[in-house]
Amino acid sequence: MSQSLDRALTLMAELATGAKTLDQLAESAGVHKSTVLRLLRTLESHHFVLREGTRHYRLGSALFDLANQALEDRDVREAAGPALAALNDRTGHTVHLASFEDGEVVYIDKYEGRHSVRMYSRVGKRAPLHCTAVGKVLAADLAPARRAELAGSLDYEAKTGNTITTARAYLAELELVAERGYAVDNAEHEDFIHCVAAPVRGALGGVEAAVSVSVPKVLLDFDGLLALVPDLVAAAEEASVRNGWTKQRSVNKNSSERG
Repeated sequence: MSQSLDRALTLMAELATGAKTLDQLAESAGVHKSTVLRLLRTLESHHFVLREGTRHYRLGSALFDLANQALEDRDVREAAGPALAALNDRTGHTVHLASFEDGEVVYIDKYEGRHSVRMYSRVGKRAPLHCTAVGKVLAADLAPARRAELAGSLDYEAKTGNTITTARAYLAELELVAERGYAVDNAEHEDFIHCVAAPVRGALGGVEAAVSVSVPKVLLDFDGLLALVPDLVAAAEEASVRNGWTKQRSVNKNSSERG
């Protein structure tokens, strides 16, 4: 990566946390103010950065336009939308749609729950594969050799006392997910939240995304969480059908993998 591009991306990441002065940006980038100013002027000319008043800079409209275009280009998000909205309305809990990207979970859609306890998640946020229900669903669809390779590459950071911390335990969990058709995060990512997730398939039968229902433990115990699974699976299947999936194609895919 070129040095100028690296610095420009560093500046944009810093501005993502809020408006900053030239001095603050120069300090965070570790370069002279003149260098930062030159980069900011280029970014400003393309509307990636907006100057606010005489001292502050913030992210500009071009970045949000690109982000929205990228999200709209994900057909699975558009196809799954009605089913996810209905699931959110039916349960009253937070519903996420996530995809697999560069060894992590990326949230590509979110429907906020009606309860007062808010989820610390947002569209575009990344999360680990080993301790999220959506991550387990996405990883469980991989071919056995790829699944084993992935399991061996993860860090297994212990987010809570319930987090899976070994490749062996993770692979066993993925086998279970593949068998039953849904995954559980039993307070493994955040100790006060638990969730269930199910796959959203595409026209060829593969898992293109995962849909989850996330609930604070103070609102629902684990048995209550599991009681949401039928509604979740039904919504995931509806989203899959809207995304071009048929059950026969999924059966054929599984048969060919076993063979």
